[in-house]
Amino acid sequence: MNRTSDPQTLLAIAGDVLDGAAGRFVAGLGAPSAVHKGPKDFATEVDLELERTITAELERRTGIEVHGEEYGGPATHSGDVWILDPIDGTFNYSSGLPTAGMLLALLRDGVPILGLTWLPLTAETFAAVAGGPLHRNGIPLPRLEKRTLADSMISFGAFNLDSGGRFPGPYRFALLGELSRVSSRIRIRGSTGADLAYTASGSFGGAVVFGHHVWDNAAGVALVRAAGGIVTDLHGDDWHIGSKSVLAAAPGVHAELLDILHALGDPGDAA
Repeated sequence: MNRTSDPQTLLAIAGDVLDGAAGRFVAGLGAPSAVHKGPKDFATEVDLELERTITAELERRTGIEVHGEEYGGPATHSGDVWILDPIDGTFNYSSGLPTAGMLLALLRDGVPILGLTWLPLTAETFAAVAGGPLHRNGIPLPRLEKRTLADSMISFGAFNLDSGGRFPGPYRFALLGELSRVSSRIRIRGSTGADLAYTASGSFGGAVVFGHHVWDNAAGVALVRAAGGIVTDLHGDDWHIGSKSVLAAAPGVHAELLDILHALGDPGDAA
């Protein structure tokens, strides 16, 4: 193994590694919960197996360590490190729904410079190096153009009206209502990675993400940025790996979404 820092070379290797894991991903559809991670989260045996397999292959072929959702890894703020979510949309995957995928990003000093989102159950791949272009199934796509919220589908994170946290249920419910006044095309799909990939490709005009985990967000952020979209947190500050949320959208749509968010005020006031 000759270690390289060239992003295009690393992107090609990473794509090949994910291609090699896709068959196992498809075969494991419907896998039950195996590891309880919290009141609303779990991992399947396929999560664990894929993370071990992909991690070993990436480290063997690139010499770069992997930080995965299930097993952790090196610090993410300095040097080169892969960020891996072996199955994003685990509830969907375990239930037999096809909206689930493998997410992989390369951070360089904490900034995602590569993004890969593989959706084997729908035979779709999304990949990009910082600066673009975004490739969907290996074909480069045009950069995102300015559009309006009224003419866009918007993906929305899951919510429970009684939940607390940084963005409590009543706040999310109020935001959903305000969004619906402008766009009646709101989608809740249960996979942050897929939602951000479809935002990057232009299928969605934007994505509202309440979660903060870097393995959920880094690959999609890289894709949206490479496609010419705008990525901040829900407060409007530029997204970074320590951000607590994601607002990703095409030009024009992002500004309209941010106006709605600002008009709602502090999320804590809705609790």
